[in-house]
Amino acid sequence: MLVDEGTNPFEVGVATELFGLPRPELGLPAPLYDLTLCTPAPGTRMNHGFFTMTGLPGLDAVDDADTLVVPGRPDNVVPRAAAVREAVRRTHARGARVVSFCTGTFALAEAGLLDGRRATTHWRWADSFRALHPRVLLEPDVLFVDGGDVLTAAGSAAALDLGLHIVRRDHGAEIANAVSRRLVFAAHRDGGQRQFVERPLPDLPDESLAPLLAWARERLGDPLTVADLAARAGVSPATLHRRFRAQLGTTPLAWLGGERVTLACRLIERGTESLDVVARRSGLGTAANLRARLRRETGLSPSAYRRRFGPAAGEALPV
Repeated sequence: MLVDEGTNPFEVGVATELFGLPRPELGLPAPLYDLTLCTPAPGTRMNHGFFTMTGLPGLDAVDDADTLVVPGRPDNVVPRAAAVREAVRRTHARGARVVSFCTGTFALAEAGLLDGRRATTHWRWADSFRALHPRVLLEPDVLFVDGGDVLTAAGSAAALDLGLHIVRRDHGAEIANAVSRRLVFAAHRDGGQRQFVERPLPDLPDESLAPLLAWARERLGDPLTVADLAARAGVSPATLHRRFRAQLGTTPLAWLGGERVTLACRLIERGTESLDVVARRSGLGTAANLRARLRRETGLSPSAYRRRFGPAAGEALPV
């Protein structure tokens, strides 16, 4: 992680929590990641001078990284130092993955990584970003954008969403779900969800979707529809749609599809043998639909996903 002058402590904490701490509760033979922080100067002050980072490696440390995380800072009109831009540029040039949190997207754009590519950043800085980097395909109304070798997160809390997405890509849904439970954070929010959701005071005492979501997760293999969800909640489909938009920033259908893909991933990881069985139990219907949805969500076919994340022969986990 490249900690620049004026970096926001929150994003540093997110990356440290997700990628830097051991996870003995997972029972794995090695940590998920080996995290090193590096700074452009021996004493690097954080945002508003809250504290100073000292005793960390210099920017040469990025040359050993498989993934480089660049957190955000508030003074984004001021370009990053040439040494910072060069560190980001050469890291990407040798094939490493580069990730930005919040306004760290500015650093990636300044390094030339985003021209002609989709990216996102904090909604508050969207206009400034477009003015400075008009060749970037900015999407300011999503949580994160996964471009394969370059990934960008929106506002600060979306760093958690992108970080868990990365854990899921690298280690599978089962591990990502375990990490999210440890963080007491939503296991999977699709990157396309809105990053800013208005929450006016409700007219009714309690319109929480939590009971409905818990009910639906227990029945993903059933032929649930939006109408079924609305009937369970005792509201019209239109009202349910408004509540999903207000509380989750997505639609009931998109949420249901995302939950089914997550369940399918977990079934594959746990050793469920037939794709037809996985598709049926996850509510995706057919193996063909499972293949299409999994490739769209993870970039992998079911067989490739099984090879990467599934248990070894004879070590299938109970479902």
